[in-house]
Amino acid sequence: MSARDRILAKLRANAPQIPLPVPTPQLDAHYAARDRQESTLDRLARFRTGIESFHADVHVTLEESWPELLARLCAEKGVSSLLYGAATPAGQRLDAAAFAANGTALRPWAGQVEDIKADLFHKVDAGFTQARGAIAETGTLILWPSPAEPRTLSLVPPIHFVLLDAATIHPTFFDALRAENWAGGLPTNALLVSGPSKTADIQQTLAYGAHGPKELIVLVTTREGAAQ
Repeated sequence: MSARDRILAKLRANAPQIPLPVPTPQLDAHYAARDRQESTLDRLARFRTGIESFHADVHVTLEESWPELLARLCAEKGVSSLLYGAATPAGQRLDAAAFAANGTALRPWAGQVEDIKADLFHKVDAGFTQARGAIAETGTLILWPSPAEPRTLSLVPPIHFVLLDAATIHPTFFDALRAENWAGGLPTNALLVSGPSKTADIQQTLAYGAHGPKELIVLVTTREGAAQ
């Protein structure tokens, strides 16, 4: 008997017994007991508290006003070049002339990363994306990259602007999975974002902006109540 055979024989002899079947967890019942019966504004308040605790900035505005707000914030941040997905519903609402009046040039996403790598890492000041939704419990954005709006927009530029509809904020991650039927199909890279980039690799000290966006700015649109 070879050494390999002896090792395999020992492993087989000491193989653990097949565990007894256990009842499948009833997740719906578990999360139903945690239902807060919140309004959209209640979920927005919880989401805002969570994500702002991770150094993100949140601006609440009416749905029809967010393009003007984005242009103003770009001007305040000194953004000279904003990369965005021109073919997305949000991208189609951006007016290049309005941004140019405030000193910001809109740059539509086009081509491949390899083609614009130099500009992407050295000339683009900010990226703009839409959020598919958010999670109130953890203060987390859900980003759903697509060919028209690739993940690069949210990962490379120093500033990341995100547009979020308050009506798409879910109470928990479980609620998001079920409500949107994530089991039915996922993109190659769904992103959960709870703030600007951060790391604790150096002396276990948490530092923000070490890699990726140094600022995360969320524009939340709402049809209820006053914008803030």
